[in-house]
Amino acid sequence: MPADPPEPVEPATPAEPGLAADSPEPAGLARRFAAMFYDALLMAAALYAAAIPAVWVHGEAVPPDEPWFQAWLALVAWFYLAVSWTRGGQTLGMRAWRCRLVTAEGGPVGWGRTVARFAAALVSWAPLGLGFWWALADPQRRCWHDKWSNTRIVVVPR
Repeated sequence: MPADPPEPVEPATPAEPGLAADSPEPAGLARRFAAMFYDALLMAAALYAAAIPAVWVHGEAVPPDEPWFQAWLALVAWFYLAVSWTRGGQTLGMRAWRCRLVTAEGGPVGWGRTVARFAAALVSWAPLGLGFWWALADPQRRCWHDKWSNTRIVVVPR
């Protein structure tokens, strides 16, 4: 007599809505801020270097409120982050603090999401950083720009 067919196995329910059961741990706010501090030092050097050709083109010191100059510096900042995020998901600061940017599904981030994330991060900073502090209340530790760009920052295991 043949054995009864095995009972179907229910898939494991994720601990957090929207995350697979085996998803990496989301990065906390302290780790994010530490990585941002490292990246801010690198970004300052990159923006300083980017200001040099602007001064050459302008012929003298560029007033910081010049719209074209602000746009140029924003483009340089985005480009540094976008290249890092699309090539492995980590800036140098994120690498030091073992963080990685991934899509909500856990995949690599494309160029389009980097634009959305960068623009949304500017909004996150605007109201006294409320968009970042939001991660303290979110069950998946997402900031506004994570939610709006459908990305997340996860901890890279040792």
